[in-house]
Amino acid sequence: MARAKQLTIPAEDRPGTLARIAKLLEQANINIVAMNCATFGTHGGAIQILVDDLQKAEDVLDHQRLPYTEQDVLYLELENAPGCLAELAGKLAAQGINVTSGYATVVKGCKKAGVVLSVSDLEAAARIH
Repeated sequence: MARAKQLTIPAEDRPGTLARIAKLLEQANINIVAMNCATFGTHGGAIQILVDDLQKAEDVLDHQRLPYTEQDVLYLELENAPGCLAELAGKLAAQGINVTSGYATVVKGCKKAGVVLSVSDLEAAARIH
């Protein structure tokens, strides 16, 4: 399984927040490979992204004085078929690896789904096939 760096950007829960960050990355020709947004009640929210050029994205965020954290995650493609996520989750569970968060997407008709997982033991998870 492939490792990736995920950037988590604290964000206000208001219109335009995602648009602003996406536009900054676009202007620097940075592609967002995966994205997740969440709000936390009245405490704002966060935007989690995987990008095709991590260093460049960090430079953009730093230049704009936007805070962020970086996390190691698993990023993989699964077959877009019933049971594939269950199989992966079962393999992780069999090794005692907990999935602490995750998100995925697939375009209708595509054969693969992109999956991002934060796990309790990245080293062990990365060795699972």
